[in-house]
Amino acid sequence: MDAQKQRKSRVLSRRDVEGLIANGRSIVIVDDKVLKVDAWLPSHPGGEKAIQHMVGRDATDEVTRFHSTQTLDLMNRYQIGRVEGRWTNFLPPIQGGKFRKEGDMDTVLGQDHTALCSSPEQDSGSSSSSSANQSPIFEPADLSSSIRKRGTSTMNRTSSTSSISSVDIDDSTAIPKMSVLDRRTQQELDFDKAKYPAVDFETQDKITRKYRELQKRIKTEGLYDCNYTAYGIECLRYATFFCAFLFLLRSGWHVSSAVPLACFWHQLTFTVHDAGHMGITHDFTIDSTIAMTIASFFGGLSAGWWKRNHNVHHFVTNDPEHDPDIQYIPIFAVTHRFLDSLTSTYYERFMEYDAVAKVLVRIQHYTYYPIMAVARFNLYRLSWEYLLSNKAPKKGPAWWFRYYEVVGVAFFLTWYAYGVVYKSMPDNASRFWFVLLSHALTSPLHIQITLSHFAMSTTDLGIHESFAQKMLRTTMDVDCPQWLDFFHGGLQFQAIHHLYPRIPRHNLRKTQKLVQDFCNEVDIPYALYGFVDGNKQVIGKLADVARQAAIFAECQRTLAAEGDYGLH
Repeated sequence: MDAQKQRKSRVLSRRDVEGLIANGRSIVIVDDKVLKVDAWLPSHPGGEKAIQHMVGRDATDEVTRFHSTQTLDLMNRYQIGRVEGRWTNFLPPIQGGKFRKEGDMDTVLGQDHTALCSSPEQDSGSSSSSSANQSPIFEPADLSSSIRKRGTSTMNRTSSTSSISSVDIDDSTAIPKMSVLDRRTQQELDFDKAKYPAVDFETQDKITRKYRELQKRIKTEGLYDCNYTAYGIECLRYATFFCAFLFLLRSGWHVSSAVPLACFWHQLTFTVHDAGHMGITHDFTIDSTIAMTIASFFGGLSAGWWKRNHNVHHFVTNDPEHDPDIQYIPIFAVTHRFLDSLTSTYYERFMEYDAVAKVLVRIQHYTYYPIMAVARFNLYRLSWEYLLSNKAPKKGPAWWFRYYEVVGVAFFLTWYAYGVVYKSMPDNASRFWFVLLSHALTSPLHIQITLSHFAMSTTDLGIHESFAQKMLRTTMDVDCPQWLDFFHGGLQFQAIHHLYPRIPRHNLRKTQKLVQDFCNEVDIPYALYGFVDGNKQVIGKLADVARQAAIFAECQRTLAAEGDYGLH
């Protein structure tokens, strides 16, 4: 026991942590504790990638907001030491960070490592490399200098689309293709830097301090306590929709019965979301079982897949290379960065801006709503792919989730696909329209989810930006009257939800005023739009990227016709 206490109390330097990460260890800092979580990676119910994005970082806010007190206590078993003073984040390996092993030289290009890491502008050290290795249109805090550096370090890439001139971004002689994309990146970065607080340590530490103070106030006011009376009303609504579905089906109104079924699915999703974040009972096993039962047995979807996907989305919100919730190439591109092909660290594949994407992206503002109408079919694909692969945890508290959900999906296919669609529908035409209508009418849910992020920032202000500021910069709230809360299901408070994901949705409206006061105090803009205006923002963003795609295509045609004069 004494040896264990001594091990946990030893102070590890930044160099010590770097060496551990360089040797393949997954090191995360939480409340000044150094946690080595390698053993937990295959058991983490939220998937290993959520943890990988926190390696080398102070993940105190991310970890404490997503886990119960009991889970946080269990994390102490992984503690191998502690750090003193303010921790300066590394760029995680999954995002392209490079680390020196123990015994390597302590200087980089003749500069002392400690000096390199003394300020946000200098803190690159051996982890200065970014996912720019996968994306030539990367957005670090100092983009203009990064573009010049990239021009000399990436000229040998085999792909012509990855070549970047070393000409300064403001040089009118820059390559047309890259000037279009990089100038746009610079404009968006400059806009965010002017709109949001600076990412220096003092400013971001103040934001973090105020954010944590607000967390204590929220807890004191009981906003983490679930309103079970509200859930009783929710259950009556669910039962009403399902009984209406059965009544119409048995009465011969076959196609019409799809309407209450779609409403049933739409409403149940909000409970799955709450339960997936442990926002109902706050017990991991109970809430997970609620989420899986509803998602798989009644909806044919996997809550395990959703949790793996959703946790990553919460940690790297709106990052084109890392957030799976905005990676919809070739159908949608929510930022110009997808026009130059990126590598997804979540899907571990190259997202090529190919011939199909070049057609679809240029009309994406017209296809948005039709595609949202059939988006649920894609959720089936992703869920079943997850359950049939080896991505689900095989040990730990979630080892049985996959098997439970496989049974649930089989049950769903039995009652819905066989019992309702095949056996109860009188003909193929009825089957077709019933399936299409029951899925299309759930589209408000998919619009609601994309609404909160598609129109928001996709830039990267660097590894020193606080968790709170990043969530508010990349997430929009939707303003609606209180009587419509049942329709939006709490998803209209996405910015608040991203800040405090375990608050039950029935308490999010009460939390809104506190968050607005917090935003005013730290001078962070709080994005709040009406539902119609929010839709206009999303369509406008998609149309803007579509226009950029057209300009990009014209530049490529010009280069092909006239040549690049050796600039490539």
